[in-house]
Amino acid sequence: MSGSQPGGGERSSPPLDNLSTPVDEAETSTSDPTAGADHETSDATDAAARLVDGERSSPSTLQARLEEAEGARDKHLDDLRRVAADFDNYRKRVVREQAQLFARSGERVVAKLIPVLDDLERALEAAEHHEEAKVLEGVRMTKDALAGVLVSEGVEEIAAEGPFDPHVHEALMAQPAEDVEPGHVVQVVQRGYRIGDAVLRPARVIVAEQPEVSEE
Repeated sequence: MSGSQPGGGERSSPPLDNLSTPVDEAETSTSDPTAGADHETSDATDAAARLVDGERSSPSTLQARLEEAEGARDKHLDDLRRVAADFDNYRKRVVREQAQLFARSGERVVAKLIPVLDDLERALEAAEHHEEAKVLEGVRMTKDALAGVLVSEGVEEIAAEGPFDPHVHEALMAQPAEDVEPGHVVQVVQRGYRIGDAVLRPARVIVAEQPEVSEE
């Protein structure tokens, strides 16, 4: 027996085609929102690429850039040449000033030695007249004058008393000495001189050594 109800027919299901339409519209409306931005970015990139290609292909633009680079190069080369010329002039000036300084130093020393020469001439004149006292006095004055010139130029006599110092002393020989400790200076044969730390001439000395003990 059929299951039809009185007063009406069977309830029919809605067609499937009618249900698919809203779903398709919803999918279309909820698509990726960045699609438009990507499209705009792509258009901007293409435009920039076309602009760059246009500049690269323009001979006038390349020529202008080349001339600009050559101008910068020439400017840097001129600066280097100017610096090299200034340094060369500075070097020459320093060499010239050093030569002038040495010349003035020599002139100063010579000017101080001229009076010493005068003293020697007076001593020789006294010797010709057999004036022994004046000769002795003249020689002593000459020695003092020369010593004064050396002191004014910073020359100092090297001390030779006490222990032997190989930096400023030159040992000519060693000999036993009763009153002097071994390794100490016994006698100065020739005086030494220095200017500051520079030794002009070491003092030539005789050094004491240990006396030999005689065996009885």
